[in-house]
Amino acid sequence: MKLIASDLPGVVIIEPAVFGDDRGWFYESFNEPRFAAGLAELGLPPAPGFVQDNHSCSKAGVLRGLHYQLPPQAQGKLVRVVQGAAWDVAVDIRPRSATFGRWFGLELSADNKRQLWIPAGFAHGFVALQDDTHFLYKTTDVWSKACERSLLWNDPAIAIAWPMPAGVSAPIVAPKDAAAPVLAKAELPAE
Repeated sequence: MKLIASDLPGVVIIEPAVFGDDRGWFYESFNEPRFAAGLAELGLPPAPGFVQDNHSCSKAGVLRGLHYQLPPQAQGKLVRVVQGAAWDVAVDIRPRSATFGRWFGLELSADNKRQLWIPAGFAHGFVALQDDTHFLYKTTDVWSKACERSLLWNDPAIAIAWPMPAGVSAPIVAPKDAAAPVLAKAELPAE
């Protein structure tokens, strides 16, 4: 596996080594010692252990996010797509960070097999680019209704350039995500 620093310090792109032959292909989707060594090579702290796996399925144009959890149950997420494709986004919500309010986006797909590491202190969201997109999340803490928060997906101060799949004019957003506050009014981690 190859870990690559993104434009947003702390957020890391992971490209697996894929081994294929006439039978199909194989790759190691996670190896804790290699993941820890790759983060260390980038000068990043080790990730807390993963304690929960989530799996969502979305039709083209479904936008989920921007979600995060506050301490004491802040979550880091290791995410990937195993069927279909999604545009995945991380937003820095650490108030004292030099990159506060900036975002990074990357296409994750079953074809490219990329993953994205999003540590605690970032909001996360994605839009499905194809029908029947299956998105997997490994998280460093369990879901907590009391700690869960969201940012408005189309906050003009963040200005995420969300791509839309062909034939979709506007994203399909859950009511709670449509009602989320903008970054300037959101409850953020104290750091």
